Amino acid sequence: MARILAIDYGLKRTGIAVTDPLQIIATGLETIESSKLQMFLSDYFRKEDVECIVVGDPKNLDNTPSEISMEVYRMIAELNKNYPDKRVICIDERFTSRIAQNTIAHSGLRKKARRDKSLIDKISAVLILQGYLDTIK
Repeated sequence: MARILAIDYGLKRTGIAVTDPLQIIATGLETIESSKLQMFLSDYFRKEDVECIVVGDPKNLDNTPSEISMEVYRMIAELNKNYPDKRVICIDERFTSRIAQNTIAHSGLRKKARRDKSLIDKISAVLILQGYLDTIK
């Protein structure tokens, strides 16, 4: 089986998570600058077999698109164009950053490590991916 990759896209940073080849476990992979996302994915897809890309869809509490939604939709269009062999799926990402912050706060990490925003992005990507895995199992 091929891996599933999840993206928590942000204007500055993007969190990335992947499954194992059996698609059982979601693991944080990396947090990168959003401007380098396409280059990162191109390199990663050359090394690993990925069948599906899950993208967090940022919405407001009232289910309307958030401020960043248009940027996310542009990025999704780029993914569809650059990787037509991979399914791209959008799932609701509301509260993932908050849950990630709470997870980090209760993890026992030192205060300096807890302030690392790249860790929040990576954990948010894991939560997005795990949410998707829960819906397909």
